[in-house]
This record gives sequence, structure tokens and C-alpha cells, in this order.
Amino acid sequence: MPILNVKVSAKKSAQMSGQIASMLSELTARVLDKKPELTSIAIQYVDPEDWIVGGRSLAAQGKSSFYLDIKITDETNTKADKAQYIYEAFEGFRRLLGTLHEESYIHIHDVRAAAYGYGGKTQEYRWQHPD
Repeated sequence: MPILNVKVSAKKSAQMSGQIASMLSELTARVLDKKPELTSIAIQYVDPEDWIVGGRSLAAQGKSSFYLDIKITDETNTKADKAQYIYEAFEGFRRLLGTLHEESYIHIHDVRAAAYGYGGKTQEYRWQHPD
């Protein structure tokens, strides 16, 4: 049941949103073993003129960038899983956006099961009361 928040330095595009969502949904299922039907992805676009790295806009640098923030239940993935996810997500965005600035970030939050949930139930509750 991960939630992914994505910021992309690009003009808003339904096609790009679809490609990002597809790439992240597949990657999150394959590498982190998360159910696609419980994966939520919210995408925001930031004009490259308004994304500043090292004091210069991405537009001026001729580069793109992204920020991916994903929340997963703590203790459900290994360090190796997360390292692979970070590598593959970066490469996936490189394929979609082109020349990426190295300062493109991925943050995986390991959230305690008792403090994280959906549908009014915590992940801890769901673990203790499987259907």
C-alpha cells in the first residue's frame, strides 16, 4: 500500500503522467513486492525555469530532474531491495525525461505499521487481522 509522491521538471502532460505511473507501478510491484491495486501515485509538474539546482534553473542547464517520495511499511523490504529500487527508478526517469541532473532524489520512508494505513485501518491492524 505504498503512496508515491512525484515531482517532475516538465510541462504537464497526460501522456507523461501515464508513462511515469506505469513505470513506477511496475517497478514498485516487481522490486518492492507491493500490490499494484493498492499503490497510489500523485504526480506534480514543476516548470524547469522554477527548478533551481546549484543556483541555476534546470532550463538554463538543459537538464531535467525529479523527486520521488515513497512511503512503505517498515520492515517489509531489505536494504538491497531499496537500493535496487532507487537505482532502477533513477534509470526509469532517465529514460522518460532524458538528460537528468544528478541532483534528482528518491526518498523511501519506512513508516511504522502502527502509524500508517488506509481505509481507516493501520497496517498493524491489517497484519493482526488478515482477511
